[in-house]
Amino acid sequence: MILKLGSSLVNHFAKRLHSTVKPAVMAGEISGVSLKTVVDALEKFAPKQLSESWDNTGLLAEPYTKRNITKVLLTNDLTEDVAIEASELGCEMIVSYHPPIFAPLKAITQSAWKERIVSLLLESRIALYSPHTSWDAVSGGVNDWLATAFPLAESAPILPGSEPGVGAGRLLKLSEPVSLQNAVDGVKRVTGLSHVRLAVARGCSVTAPVSSVALCAGSGASVLKGVKADLYLTGEMLHHDILDATQKGISVILTNHSDSERGFLRGFSSNLRTRLDNKVQVHVSQKDKDPLTTV
Repeated sequence: MILKLGSSLVNHFAKRLHSTVKPAVMAGEISGVSLKTVVDALEKFAPKQLSESWDNTGLLAEPYTKRNITKVLLTNDLTEDVAIEASELGCEMIVSYHPPIFAPLKAITQSAWKERIVSLLLESRIALYSPHTSWDAVSGGVNDWLATAFPLAESAPILPGSEPGVGAGRLLKLSEPVSLQNAVDGVKRVTGLSHVRLAVARGCSVTAPVSSVALCAGSGASVLKGVKADLYLTGEMLHHDILDATQKGISVILTNHSDSERGFLRGFSSNLRTRLDNKVQVHVSQKDKDPLTTV
């Protein structure tokens, strides 16, 4: 029986067959740190217990043969292209914000893209860690990064966790009102996006003042529902949730799901390097992108 592989993986394995294997540590190269050291650093920043109960976070793939981690690739989503990118960069570890292994896998074959990724990681001895909702909840995490789009006076979790400043979403009180248009501009600046989607509240315009913002990175409708604010900011919402908000006098900014999260990786890359005493190179994926674009 002949199994069909994704064409990108076929090309990748063909290149590897004709490549020369390098020694684990070349002269002048850093020796790196253990996998446990990286996991400990990640969980010191955002303890795994901050994750939602339904989530699948933590170390998701651990190669059988141990080796030091000298290069880490950060990505929002782990696609085949990103997995190949990590292998070609010589990374021993991937930190994927979204957990690519969520529903149970019944087999590791070449018949589905997620199975192919796991197969590649194990063959290439690349570890995989996913923080997801622990990064959302933690102070200084994804939601707090998104909040930097606005001039802040106060910020608090919408759904508080077990510790102060920790929990799902953020309710912001601005230090001074900004126009809805300026709020849009601030979101574009922080996320690096050229376009966002805007639903203007009933009876308002883009010049309307915004004094309070409720935000939740990703798909935030369940967290934002019923919260009183001038503006909701999230990645995606259903049509009827948007309609309900605007009829209640709340404007809505949508960025696309992962575009409300991905920009956090740029700042965290230097954070992680510092936490690992600059003994590990930390790269941000160039292949990772939201599957949706505005055309």
